[in-house]
Amino acid sequence: MSELTLWGRSSSSNVRKVIWALTELELDYRRVDAGGAFGVVHDAAYLQLNPNGLVPCLQQGDFVLWESNAIVRYLADVHGQGSLLPDGARARAAADKWMDWASTAFAGPFRDIFWNSVRATPAQRSETEIQRGWEQGAALLRIADATLARQPYLSGERFGMGDIPLATLLQALRTLPDAFPALPHLDAWYGRLQQRKGMQLLESLSLR
Repeated sequence: MSELTLWGRSSSSNVRKVIWALTELELDYRRVDAGGAFGVVHDAAYLQLNPNGLVPCLQQGDFVLWESNAIVRYLADVHGQGSLLPDGARARAAADKWMDWASTAFAGPFRDIFWNSVRATPAQRSETEIQRGWEQGAALLRIADATLARQPYLSGERFGMGDIPLATLLQALRTLPDAFPALPHLDAWYGRLQQRKGMQLLESLSLR
């Protein structure tokens, strides 16, 4: 099988989802820094791979895939039977739901907090957006907490692809001095994820 190449900087939350999946699946791959200060994404050669000019992008021979959740799902489908990929159509759909929820509903509050706290210059920083992000994010996390009161993982009875997107965003937010209010089931879930080598690798990689 052709070598896997992951295009994208390790500080990108979307790239970090894919790094986690590749690590969990113990797949060999080459990562090429792209995006942000590294540039590359607007080069003609890269735009042939991903015409959106964004990261991540996964390349394996002549197969190219972009969109982080699609990449994680692909890796789970091809390499994650019995691990990242839940068993059965309904279980997979439930995991898909949490992946998309994290990338749509929770991504807005995440951007409000993280972009203003980490990426923005002092002149660009909006305290209003930061406060809005913490408030909206806390309300959304109560939804996840309620699910985790009934099952150990968002993916179901075992860890899977449905856990990765939200956990990746929370890992970034937990590097900040502020924090969401404690939620017992969510916090216990996060503690279990910290025992996994994929999360441990993310915690060793700079977000700056």
